[in-house]
Amino acid sequence: MTDPSGPAPGIAVFHPDSPSAWRRLRLALAIGTVGSIGLWSVVLVMPMVQADLGGTRGEASLAYTATMVGFGLGGVLTGRLTDRLGIVPAMGLGIVSLVFGFLVAAASMALWQFAAACLFVGLGASATFAPLMAEASHWFVRRRGIAIAIAGTGYYLSGALWPPLIEHSLGAYGWRGVHIALALLCGTVMAGLVLVLRSVAGRAPRKLEVSHAPPGVDLGLGANAITAILSIASFTCCVAMAVPQVHIVALCFELGYGTASGAGMLSVMLAFAVLSRIGTGFIADRLGGLGALLIGSLAQASALSMYLAFDGLTSLYVVSALFGLFHGGIVPCYAIIVRETMPAQDAAARVGTVIMVSLVGMAFGGWIAGTIFDRAGSYDAAFLNALAWNMANAAIVLLLLARARGRALRNVSSN
Repeated sequence: MTDPSGPAPGIAVFHPDSPSAWRRLRLALAIGTVGSIGLWSVVLVMPMVQADLGGTRGEASLAYTATMVGFGLGGVLTGRLTDRLGIVPAMGLGIVSLVFGFLVAAASMALWQFAAACLFVGLGASATFAPLMAEASHWFVRRRGIAIAIAGTGYYLSGALWPPLIEHSLGAYGWRGVHIALALLCGTVMAGLVLVLRSVAGRAPRKLEVSHAPPGVDLGLGANAITAILSIASFTCCVAMAVPQVHIVALCFELGYGTASGAGMLSVMLAFAVLSRIGTGFIADRLGGLGALLIGSLAQASALSMYLAFDGLTSLYVVSALFGLFHGGIVPCYAIIVRETMPAQDAAARVGTVIMVSLVGMAFGGWIAGTIFDRAGSYDAAFLNALAWNMANAAIVLLLLARARGRALRNVSSN
């Protein structure tokens, strides 16, 4: 992990798995927890925005779709920026985009304007996810799986902490006032955290943190082919994942339990997803990213099937907790697999590309579930559609895992 020629005089060498790496990781978690607020606020305000601005549930769901598209495209943009200039400039771009998006959302007078604003919110939030996971992968060697998982946990920790506060604030200040407050919060708190991250990072050259060791898992495929296959896999799993995440509040509203119950279920779901994400990091350090991903995919499918069997208030809380526990570690597995199968030098861009496609899947899944509801009048068909996409994901991961193990056995026998 160090330059063989040695660092320049007076510049400290960065050591992986060091106390400095863990300090960076804690800051990354805090930044992600604040920067991901907009990914969950759009779910909470959807019924209220629809009531004020008009339109169908499918049209209102386009705001979430726009958020995920911005989140995905932004991951590629901020990932490339991170690979070239480091994480701090990418964070600066994210903060500006978040503040702009929240303020435009607060001033929106039509659904298309609100959706356009959400595109910028998603772009801003993207800097706190894929680039942070890829950056954290350079800070650790022995604990890389758990580090990537923790760096990506801010996404779910944000969803666990903020929905009850936002739900309460919506009743007091309305959705416009809430968006103004979110702009102020992200602008001030994130700027402070990024400044601290910059001071902790110090002046060590970033190239000292990037390993040039060969990938640890051999799939016998080029980097572009692996990226494409992982992108397809991430799309399929996230179409399925989006249905409970995006529509649990609306589902509770339709069942007569109210949006507050839905916000509570979302918070419970994402709190358990935090545990899942960290636990998956430990599993990946032992079984590898592909093994951990297959476990998560099959577990997510089982939780989706439970939404078809139960619709009571208590049972939905339990199923939502299980869904969070089962699916929470899936997305970081893709970042782990990228680092296991491809060179490290362009890790942020590769991770950003796969995450972008996964978020297109989230966007499509959120929209198609709303459209299916408009036509069918219930969410049962939407959950069946989600299950079909989920099983396609499990099949792809199983084939990749079989290929990796087959090549490993052939390499051992040939030696």
